[in-house]
Amino acid sequence: MTDTTAFHRDDLSIDQQLALRTAANRLSEEFAGIYGTETIERFLHTSHEQFAFSSRFDNFLPLLAERFARQRLTAQARIDGLRHKGLPIVLFLCVHNAGRSQIALGFFTHLASGRAVGWSGGSEPGLEINPAAVAAMAECGIDITGEYPKPWTDEVVQAADVVITMGCGDACPIFPGKRYEDWTLDDPDGRSVDEIRPIRDEIERRVRGLLEELEVPATS
Repeated sequence: MTDTTAFHRDDLSIDQQLALRTAANRLSEEFAGIYGTETIERFLHTSHEQFAFSSRFDNFLPLLAERFARQRLTAQARIDGLRHKGLPIVLFLCVHNAGRSQIALGFFTHLASGRAVGWSGGSEPGLEINPAAVAAMAECGIDITGEYPKPWTDEVVQAADVVITMGCGDACPIFPGKRYEDWTLDDPDGRSVDEIRPIRDEIERRVRGLLEELEVPATS
């Protein structure tokens, strides 16, 4: 069990403190023998701070922090050579992580069907996924409402085998020796579903091509 005093903070409600302690305990069980309590709490706290800027996230902060911390710990474990399932990891990056990168992640996760891992992030994460992008993906039978805009972190970028950038320009992180591809695509922000469909279809085409290059069979 984690140290309960570690989550006693004046800026957190009792419910949030309890939720974070519960999250830390779950992560400790998942990463038992890989990382200790101190490391897990550090990742959880810094992940929590990534979303604490907006009061609209209050009810979901512990959940978002736990999900993001889990991804970051998984990435760090791969970098450290402590956990590696052998699956290729692709990171999709755009500006707000609310449109292009979420559409790409949705297609990648659906088409890879567990044979590869997809992550996403943004240089200036928005507050929610573009509703029109959600609707456009729903037309393809893919639900992306379970995702959320988030930043990237160094360990997430370093753990990825391929980094796909979409409009984040100089803000996109560059690590020598890593495979990068820049996909030039229109930004769905402010566009209708009708206007997003061609963007969506082009992203699907590129994702399928990427999976073929990675020798990952795509689900039809």
